[in-house]
Parts: sequence; C-alpha cells; structure tokens
Amino acid sequence: MSAWPVVIEVTRGPLVESRHEGIAAVVKPDGTVVASWGDIDAPILPRSANKPIQAMAFVESGAVERFGLGDEHIALACASHNGEKRHVETVRAWLKTIGLDEGDLECGTHPPRLQASIEELVQENALPTAAFNNCSGKHSGFLSTAVAFGEPTRGYIKYDHPVQKRLRAVMTDLCGSNADDFAYGTDGCGIPTLATPLRSLARAMANMAEPSRLSNKHAEAAARIRAAISAEPFMMAGTGRFCTRINALLPGTAQIKTGAEGVFCGMLPALGLGIALKMWDGAGRAAEVAMATLLGHFGVLPSDKKDELLHPPVRNVVGLLVGEMRPATSWLG
Repeated sequence: MSAWPVVIEVTRGPLVESRHEGIAAVVKPDGTVVASWGDIDAPILPRSANKPIQAMAFVESGAVERFGLGDEHIALACASHNGEKRHVETVRAWLKTIGLDEGDLECGTHPPRLQASIEELVQENALPTAAFNNCSGKHSGFLSTAVAFGEPTRGYIKYDHPVQKRLRAVMTDLCGSNADDFAYGTDGCGIPTLATPLRSLARAMANMAEPSRLSNKHAEAAARIRAAISAEPFMMAGTGRFCTRINALLPGTAQIKTGAEGVFCGMLPALGLGIALKMWDGAGRAAEVAMATLLGHFGVLPSDKKDELLHPPVRNVVGLLVGEMRPATSWLG
C-alpha cells in the first residue's frame, strides 16, 4: 500500500501542463487490499460507476425471465450510454414490454452525447426524451424490478422506495458494511448515491468478479452481469467510449464502468480482484488513463494496446498533436 496518490499528467510540448491526483484500491473479495494509493478509506460518491452493483437487484428479481429480456438489457441497466439510436430504441421497446412508457422514467431528459445523434434529431424535427438520458437503461431496470414485485412505480427513485432499499441490501452484502449507514447525496439522474469508502467499493466489485463468498442468488446474478457486459459492450456506453472499447477488448477478462466526477470501477474475474478509483478533481479523462494503467499493471492489457491507452494523444481543434496524457513516474514508476 502507498500513501502516494494516483497521478496522471497532461503534457503540452515538452511541459507537464496539468496534473490530476486521486486514490485507488485493488481488493480481494475478503477485503484484503492487494494495492492502494492514497486514502482508500475516504468516502466517495460512486455515481454511475456502481451501476453493475445496482443491476444485481434487477437480475435477481426474475424480471429478465418474466419479460424475455436479454444481455442487451442487462448491459443497458449497467450503462451510461450515448443516447444513440440502438440505446434509445432498446429502452423504448423494453418499457413497452413491461407495460410502461417513457413517461414512467424519472431520470429526466438531456440531449444525446454525440453530435451525429443531435443532428439526427434536428433533421427529424424532434426533441430528446427521457430515453436519451444516459441512465435510462438503469431506470428501466429499476422499473422492471418494481413491476416484477408488484410495487408502485411512481417514486422509485426515492431513498425509502423498495427499489432503493434492495440496492442498499445488495451493496451491504457485497461491500461488507451496512449501506444503510452511509451518508448519501442525489445523483444526476435523481436516485440516492451512497457515500462509500473506496476500499468498500473495490471490495464490492471484487465480490462480483469472484462471487464464491456470496449467496447462490448473488453469485448467479453477478455472473450474468459480467457475461452481459462482455457480450454487449456497445450498450455500456457507445461509439468511441472508453468503457465500450475496454469491455470489447477484454471480454471475460475485465468488466469496467465509469462514473461522473472521475470515478471508475472494474472487475477482474480471472484474478479475483475488484478495482475502484477516484480522481479528486473529477476529471474523467484522467480516470480513464488511471484505469488503463491499473489494467496494464495487473497484466490484462495486450502489449500492443498499452501505448494508445496509457498515453492517449492530446490534439488541438485542427487535429494537430500537441501533447499526451500519461501516468506519472511518481505513481507506478
């Protein structure tokens, strides 16, 4: 373990122009810390990085079987997607299958992430709807769970709704601490986001990666979620996104998930490890390089991909190469 932080540098010409600092933990299912940097007992808000954990209750509810859902729906329940056509159409069809529609989503509306998708809306003289929200798959999973259990769908985002109580129960089982005791804030899509010690978040991911310590119900759900992420990496994010690229590159070897404000989580099932990291300045670009660095450090990145993932280029608006991002030598040497 190291008291030194995660450090990602951004260069411009010969100079280091920016430095992003953070914390990271790599943990076994029993809570043993394999490696760490910085204060891993600091509580952080996981944001969307813990969506695979939140999808556990959806898979365990029986909704997948009841409504004839597949890997694409499970992956979408774990996703922070671009709002591309396949994402949106899948959400709309999914809601119809469970007897609901976009009006039942409580995640709010925002434009799609990609310029091409925005231009499509303009050409169609249409406006984005809640299905375009990057969290609409997760919310569809929440609604499916409520329908499966015969619960009210209205207010499913509230802290005391049965849907959210189940999420905290799963988190308690996976991370080894009572999630009901965690402080919480409100996430961008309206649900509670639990202030979780980074060490505990990494342990939860480790238990999903290697779930032999869990109940059969949890273990089966974790395996299905890992398989769905590997089978449907596009649904996890979309065109050009880091999550989609890594999950497609390492099917069965690693399953990773980003979250807002510089958070990243990962499962390494072959090694039985979970990863959690947080960049304190909230920089997603730095969190991506930090996750790639950890994947490389633990030997799961192909050698021919390391340079492009650990040293992504920095280009200006005309496409000229002006620098790079990289892990600082003070971090991993």
